[in-house]
Amino acid sequence: MRLSLRRPNLLHALGSLFFPHLCPGCGEPLLTPQECICPECLSQFPATGFAAMPDNVVERLFWGRISVKAAASLYFFTRDSRLQGVLHALKYGHDKASGHLLGRRLGESLLASGRFPDLDAILPMPLHPRKERLRGYNQSAVIAEGVAAVTGIPVRNGLLIRQRYTRSQTRKLRLERWENVADAFALPDPAALQGLRILLVDDVVTTGSSLEACAAALQSARPAGLWMATIASADR
Repeated sequence: MRLSLRRPNLLHALGSLFFPHLCPGCGEPLLTPQECICPECLSQFPATGFAAMPDNVVERLFWGRISVKAAASLYFFTRDSRLQGVLHALKYGHDKASGHLLGRRLGESLLASGRFPDLDAILPMPLHPRKERLRGYNQSAVIAEGVAAVTGIPVRNGLLIRQRYTRSQTRKLRLERWENVADAFALPDPAALQGLRILLVDDVVTTGSSLEACAAALQSARPAGLWMATIASADR
């Protein structure tokens, strides 16, 4: 059990008996209403260091495919881990607070690296409108808001859209993933992106097929450059 010297106030302690405020990573009670992920989980998420590492594993996914100035993931993703619990709560459990916190941490790593300079716009990986209605929000947009809160780079929703409904990428091979998302993305106003330095943001990168498909759509707008950042990089 997680130990802490802090004591929650009485009302919060009583409320937790009936409506427990639990960490999505480990399931332990959080000690204050302001917490969304416990300090122990935050300290145990496996950091990649990719933001400051040229030619890292994420960047290699796009070699020979698309031009990316820099790409990074904040953490390594493994199944049945604390990080998976947090990302699952963000994606399916309406846990926007955790997504915003992870986005802020991602933004801090990008700033510290010096490899993501003077960007003009953050574009979150878009969801199809039907899926976004069912989920209630776009988890990548929540992460992007966290990145923006730290970096000051504006989030530009709606400039990149998902025009075709796609099936889940889970358990698909790389070629299958690419075929699943090919031509799935579109630009309603390409001129609005011309000459911009763009940061694409998503929750998890596995084969990079979705980010690659987004980049392929964005190339027609002739941006000044593309950068990519995700919370996690999945084992392959």
